[in-house]
Amino acid sequence: MKEHTVTITDNKTGQQIELPVKHATHGPSAVDIGRLFRETGYFTFDPGFLSTASCQSSLTYLDGEKGELLYRGYPIEQLAEKSSFIEVAYLMLYGELPDQQQLIAFNDVIIRHSMLNVTMNDFFRGFYHNAHPMAIMVGAVGSLSAFYHDSTDISNARHREIAAHRMIAKMPTIAAACYKHSIGEPQVYPDNSLSYAGNLLRMMFSVPCEQFEINPIAEKALDLIFILHIDHEQNASTSTVRLAGSSGANPFVCIASGIAALWGPAHGGANEAVLTMLNEIGDVKNIPKFLERAKDKNDPFRLMGFGHRVYKNYDPRAKIIRQMCHSVLGKLCHTNDPTLELAQQLEEIALNDEYFIERKLYPNVDFYSGLIYKAIGIPTNMFTVMFAIARTVGWVAQWMEMIADDNQRIGRPRQLYIGPARRDYIEIYKRK
Repeated sequence: MKEHTVTITDNKTGQQIELPVKHATHGPSAVDIGRLFRETGYFTFDPGFLSTASCQSSLTYLDGEKGELLYRGYPIEQLAEKSSFIEVAYLMLYGELPDQQQLIAFNDVIIRHSMLNVTMNDFFRGFYHNAHPMAIMVGAVGSLSAFYHDSTDISNARHREIAAHRMIAKMPTIAAACYKHSIGEPQVYPDNSLSYAGNLLRMMFSVPCEQFEINPIAEKALDLIFILHIDHEQNASTSTVRLAGSSGANPFVCIASGIAALWGPAHGGANEAVLTMLNEIGDVKNIPKFLERAKDKNDPFRLMGFGHRVYKNYDPRAKIIRQMCHSVLGKLCHTNDPTLELAQQLEEIALNDEYFIERKLYPNVDFYSGLIYKAIGIPTNMFTVMFAIARTVGWVAQWMEMIADDNQRIGRPRQLYIGPARRDYIEIYKRK
């Protein structure tokens, strides 16, 4: 079969070049421009890489027009309904769903790696008491490379696997330690008898002097949110992990770089921004006024948690989490929380407003996940930390895939230089 190519013509010189096309399982094919500069002297210009495939991957596929999200080919709806976070984590790392024995063995491995080296306690104490938990997490995760030298040889497949297990296992422990430090309570060690989400809840909310019972509704909701947040193609933080990893950096600092990118309000901080917006609206009676502001192009106010940069239809994760959100709010919020009541009213009004319907500005996963976190009792400054716990699975899976790729090379984006043309140095006494 003849290779599929596209022909590029320089209208100025008439020079032509045929470039091969790489075909995808789903979605658009990609023109391989690797020879373009060498043969024509041209770069491509694509700010934000919105039309550029930076890698090939078999992990995640999303279709923004259809509102579809697949993990290793499995629809997110099926995984959310039938699977667990640990099972999906296995799927992402190894490519197939585990059988019963594989799942038990994988869960046992994660459990065994959940503790932190005790000397890390001093590391947490070194942070100021009101430091943002994400700032602590970036430092703590990066520091793991100083503790685990036995799994930083990236050329060794077994080392890569051990590092992946450690990262997934230790993230809840690190997250809980960040939270405990911020409120001045002692760290709580993990309990190997509990589920991944249940263990996190216990480490965050229990204290040594009292018995603690895990709320099964909160546990189930957290597990679901983690599944929905595992991976999302080549987003900013995932691309950052891959770019850092392309240099040969150890996996712990690569994940730390992803956490730093995730911290941005345009990325992982979106669900925190939802709560900030709700606080700005303040009262149900103010909703119409703020909706009008959201429709005004000249007003800087934006309705956070509605619409999505990629999904031009309903965010498939939002469809799944909406039902869980209403269940959590109905069963956990025994007292009237004005913020949660405001959110439910805003959701109902926006879903029936023609302006938002026509533009498909539906509530997204950030809108609902923020409400669930608040209902569970997780403070706003921990929202992005929770996101990082789940996304670590996607980051390590992407990192492992990249390292094992024979075509992998160090990332080196090019630029379109628009600064001054070459000029000579002028002695200071001659300058005007």
